[in-house]
Amino acid sequence: MTAPGATAIAGLGLTDVGKVYDRTAGQFAAEAVRLAVADAGLAMTDLDGLLVMAGMAKGVNLELADTLGLSDLRLLAQINTYGATAAAMVEYASMAVANGSVSAVACVFADTPLRPGASAGGAWREYASRGASTGFASLRAASGLSSAAAKYALAARRHMLRYGTTSEQLGAVAVSQRQWAQHNPRAQFREPITLADHQNSRMISDPLHLLDCCLVSNGGAAVIVTSAERARDLAQPPTYVWGWGQGHPGYSWHRGSEFGLVTGAVQAGRAAMKMAGITPAEVTIREIYDCYTYTTLVTLEDYGFCAKGEGGPLAESGALAPGGALPTNTGGGQLSAYYLVGMTPLIEAVTQARGHGGARQVDDNNVILVSGNGGVLAHHATLILSPQPG
Repeated sequence: MTAPGATAIAGLGLTDVGKVYDRTAGQFAAEAVRLAVADAGLAMTDLDGLLVMAGMAKGVNLELADTLGLSDLRLLAQINTYGATAAAMVEYASMAVANGSVSAVACVFADTPLRPGASAGGAWREYASRGASTGFASLRAASGLSSAAAKYALAARRHMLRYGTTSEQLGAVAVSQRQWAQHNPRAQFREPITLADHQNSRMISDPLHLLDCCLVSNGGAAVIVTSAERARDLAQPPTYVWGWGQGHPGYSWHRGSEFGLVTGAVQAGRAAMKMAGITPAEVTIREIYDCYTYTTLVTLEDYGFCAKGEGGPLAESGALAPGGALPTNTGGGQLSAYYLVGMTPLIEAVTQARGHGGARQVDDNNVILVSGNGGVLAHHATLILSPQPG
């Protein structure tokens, strides 16, 4: 079994993000890897592993190795567990480094769903409609469940009906994350919002308003995973990998399942925290996958940061916001900063671990939890990171 802190994230690369139209997804991916390698103080020839994930545009694949001029790789794979992929890639890279299979692995994601003159919602509709007109998938589409927002709205409504969660409590998540984003120069949306702004934003899929939904972004991000020993001699402060875990509940969309109430964060979180030797009370920063405000709440509950059903009151209390007791999504998350799938929380976690958060830096950055949520609550991955070796 890999010892906590045996591996570390040594390099970080983030391209321009948002409405950026001058690069393909493949070009974003190559740029992100080059930035991460340079950030670590390595050369491209130091890489002997590459893990890639493609987004909606499907412009990133194994040919990225050729683009980067990589040769004699000992690990090369394309991975996809949707929003859980970034954390899973770090897990797989860490295992490969720890067992001596490789020495330095780049994990990269890039996507270009946005098109000039086209709406962000149009990008998602195009993606959601693929394959929805045939087989069993057509039944959900015929019933109106033809988009990610509609499916998450169903989950959010079930949580509301079971626990009394309110739209205003979901709005508190959006407001707190925008407060964090105001201090993030890379965030797409930095203008302050109020709860009234949230409530007055147009309804996307009841009960989810526009400000309950994540951004759509073009861009790319990469991290370099290597051994802790090697990372200590490189250019940046190491971000040590203390633990990881995955959970794939396999909900089948029928009555009697726990869809919308319990997620794979339960299984993934327990495994990651057990490996790291910590409890939820010891986590000082939470970087949660927030494709919707509801996702933040249910994930916090399932990790044990509050009791089941108390995520709404927790957000309403201000605990997640700057100055709150439970700093959460400190860069603004996918709701306000940018949407690079699971790379969004991972990039912010490394930034906080290094102490490079600037005006948004959390003083106590000792234990940072990162979550990834894939599909519609179908997949989950968790990392525990720290600036301390363990």
